[in-house]
Amino acid sequence: MAEAILSIKHWGNNLGVRLPQAVARAAHLHADQQVRISVESGRVVIEPLPMEALSLEDRLKRFDPSRHGGEAMPSAPIGAEKW
Repeated sequence: MAEAILSIKHWGNNLGVRLPQAVARAAHLHADQQVRISVESGRVVIEPLPMEALSLEDRLKRFDPSRHGGEAMPSAPIGAEKW
């Protein structure tokens, strides 16, 4: 069993703990993986969520232009781009 004693640190307006590699490996966690964090009987529980393999169609269904800013590029030249 991997175990570590760590300090909780400020991370912006939140608190954070950095997981040592041995602990992350033993729990099968990796960078950018989504997890669910809950409190059960006074204990903090971190549960890995399964990775979703989304098709392009699924990704496009989730796209919200108002949230993601609409077009990625403006259609008219701006600033020094004008000819």
